[in-house]
Amino acid sequence: MPRKYLVPLVAVLALLTLLVGGAYAYDTATSQTVAPGVTVGNVNVGGLSAEQARGKLRQDLLGALEAPVVASRGSKSWRLGPAQSKVAVDIDGSVDAALAKSNSGNFIVRAYRKLTGTEIDRAVNPAVSFSAPAVRRFVARVTKALDRPATDAALAFTVSAVKPVPSRVGLAVKRARLNAAVTQALATPGASHSVEVAVRKLKPKVTTKQLAAKYPVVVSVDRSNFRLTLFEDLKEVKSYPIAVGQAGLETPAGLYSIQNKQVDPSWYVPDSDWAGDLAGTVVPPGPNNPLQARWMGITAGAGIHGTSEPASLGSAASHGCIRMAVPDVIELYDLVEVGTPVFIA
Repeated sequence: MPRKYLVPLVAVLALLTLLVGGAYAYDTATSQTVAPGVTVGNVNVGGLSAEQARGKLRQDLLGALEAPVVASRGSKSWRLGPAQSKVAVDIDGSVDAALAKSNSGNFIVRAYRKLTGTEIDRAVNPAVSFSAPAVRRFVARVTKALDRPATDAALAFTVSAVKPVPSRVGLAVKRARLNAAVTQALATPGASHSVEVAVRKLKPKVTTKQLAAKYPVVVSVDRSNFRLTLFEDLKEVKSYPIAVGQAGLETPAGLYSIQNKQVDPSWYVPDSDWAGDLAGTVVPPGPNNPLQARWMGITAGAGIHGTSEPASLGSAASHGCIRMAVPDVIELYDLVEVGTPVFIA
């Protein structure tokens, strides 16, 4: 090769060697600097040294993840703090991954990219950890506070009234959905830490509107005032004078129902001292039978029946049964069915 060409060639090669060597040296010197455009989670760490990136991730990434998760339903809310969730981020591993993406490609390309400030648009998904048992305990706490069974409508009895107790819709927390939402809030950088608690509504089996249909007829017995009251559609329609059990043989108090009905019943006399010679016998229908005209049994040995002693009405005179005038017991018999509630107070 002519000398006139050799000198320039050597100069060019020397310059290239110098440039390549400079690029290598610059790339090596900046190997611990994150390239522009690199993010960890939702935090931009481009252009930062490894130590600076660690500090920013502790502040912006871990700090955001350590914000309490707040689950709310209406005016109620519950908090899951970092001390309970034990949320943590692998900061060192995330920075190492960011540097690895920054140092991808050959050193010449890297040096050019670094010198020109070209962004590489790379994202690192940080390794986030938390306590799954703590999340389950949190979900259980929210569930315990919000869950409630559906309440059927029912009757509230007094001696003078039958009042409906309204039904109430129940609630059941959608536990799987809440668990997933809390998990996402803890594990996903940038995710909202405000979680709305979703619930299922539980319908009662008997609504307030259905109550009157379920209890078309109700009977109440006021022993103190010797009155039996008939309610239809939860409204009083008629009241009758009665006799109730005497001292020592009181008519039992409580909520019962009509168990059986009989026209002109026989009297199966209890085997008790007060029955005298009739104890254990059966008295057929007729004038000597104290169970006149109709029988409506409500509990063991006690029931509603007509009486041949109308003068006893308005007093405590029976052996535990409820006595009515014969025309009244016949009328009542036709208005009630087996299963009709009977409240005795």
